[in-house]
Amino acid sequence: MASFSLTNLDLATPFLGQNLSGRLNRAKGKPFCALFRSPKCVLDTPYEGNVTKFPRIRVWDPYKRLGISTAASEEEIWSARNFLLQQYSGHERSEESIEAAFEKILMASFQHRKKTKINLKTRLKKQVEESPPWFKNLLNFVELPPTDVIFRRMFLFAFMGGWSIMNSAEGGPAFQVAVSLAACIYFLNEKTKSLARASIIGLGSLVAGWVCGSLVVPSIPSFLLQPTWSLELLTSLVVYVFLFLSCTFLK
Repeated sequence: MASFSLTNLDLATPFLGQNLSGRLNRAKGKPFCALFRSPKCVLDTPYEGNVTKFPRIRVWDPYKRLGISTAASEEEIWSARNFLLQQYSGHERSEESIEAAFEKILMASFQHRKKTKINLKTRLKKQVEESPPWFKNLLNFVELPPTDVIFRRMFLFAFMGGWSIMNSAEGGPAFQVAVSLAACIYFLNEKTKSLARASIIGLGSLVAGWVCGSLVVPSIPSFLLQPTWSLELLTSLVVYVFLFLSCTFLK
């Protein structure tokens, strides 16, 4: 029977010696866990066992997933989203579930507002169509200019009003009213291409504003007004409003 003795192990065999020495040389400078193929080193393997998992990750309703009501405001939705992302930070599936619910709610809110806006326009159009003939004829004299035009003219007449208030102690607002009337006629002439019509509309707005101001201003309680504000000044402020409306929204 053949027997093997391990007491005098000879590594002089060329193949065995080269094989062992090569493995030892390759192992130098590597961590201990790198010498084994399986199992892998714990430091090289991602592990989420210590990260808290979002418990409502499989809830279908996005509102219930975020823990808010369907009547929650936009601020409450953002607060719930930020709080949950901070609480379950580090768990990728939880973060994806929270973000997906948040995006669904925002998209539904956007579609609802868009639908409401369209319905509002449809209702207004329907009410105009069902309105009396005199009201339709009145709307034929009104137009809606671009937003930048509205703001530019509003700034002009607001500046005139502020100028009149600042100079109220020195004198009346006659000069400011004259400048505002000239500006109103100029803007109307650009639209109507008729100086006569623009002048009639401008002067009519001036008279209407002055009469309305003379009737409304005395009914304002005195404690709401500055002692230096005269009846003429307050009436001129009403005139500026009428001039702004006529040169901006009238055809």
